Amino acid sequence: MISSEIEQFEKYYTMLTEYLVTYSMQIVGAVFILILGLWVAKKLSNLVAKLMARHNIDITLTSFVSNVVKVLLIVMVVVIALGKIGISVTPFVAAIGAASLGAGLALQGMLSNYGAGLAIIATRPFVVGDTIEVKGVSGQVKTIELGYTILIDEEKVEITIPNKHIVGEIIHNSFSYSLVKGEIDIAYTACADTAVSLIEEVLKAHDQVAQNPISQVGIERFADSGVTISYRYWVPTTKIIETKLAINAGVYKAINSAEIEIPFPQRVVTIKERDLS
Repeated sequence: MISSEIEQFEKYYTMLTEYLVTYSMQIVGAVFILILGLWVAKKLSNLVAKLMARHNIDITLTSFVSNVVKVLLIVMVVVIALGKIGISVTPFVAAIGAASLGAGLALQGMLSNYGAGLAIIATRPFVVGDTIEVKGVSGQVKTIELGYTILIDEEKVEITIPNKHIVGEIIHNSFSYSLVKGEIDIAYTACADTAVSLIEEVLKAHDQVAQNPISQVGIERFADSGVTISYRYWVPTTKIIETKLAINAGVYKAINSAEIEIPFPQRVVTIKERDLS
């Protein structure tokens, strides 16, 4: 029993010795190629990242491209090194191909999100800080990742949208501002021009209201109980609620201070007496 194990050990030892003697230079060459290839891959990846950063390419796309370059170079170096020591890489390539196909089918949704993310980064229909509306969801763009985009709305709620639901859809982009609308009724006997001027002053005095696009104030409609004055203005998307409340309070105070009547709904009812004779 012991002699057979010794013979088997000697057999493997002889095979290993013969392999090292035969392929010693190839092994040294493969190790050198591997070390040199890893160094070149790292340097080239950093060079690609610096070049893209110099041309103001999006940081997410820069990181993705530099990593892809690095991985591709490492795979090429490993294949060359294995071939150098006499190991056939054909089975490995076939296995990698089969695994890639299976992974691609399993991760089809995720890969479609990544592809859509690359399209967003490359075409730049919007950037971080823009206010967009897509598929009924709106908010300010907080981050753009390869798989998803995060919006933050006026209530400070973060909304995560998979990128495949953005590409190919109709996108409304108001950049860093959002439109706010308000209205107030005044009596028919009041001066509409005075009310419009007062509201314009309130809008100009608030520091969060954008000067460009310019605010709009005017008569919206002639209601049953009075004239409806409408005002439209632009504010930063993250400041909508507090600005809207402040503007409404300012408009109400200005109208009251000017003694402009704010009507309330009323109906005129006529009672006719029936002739009982």
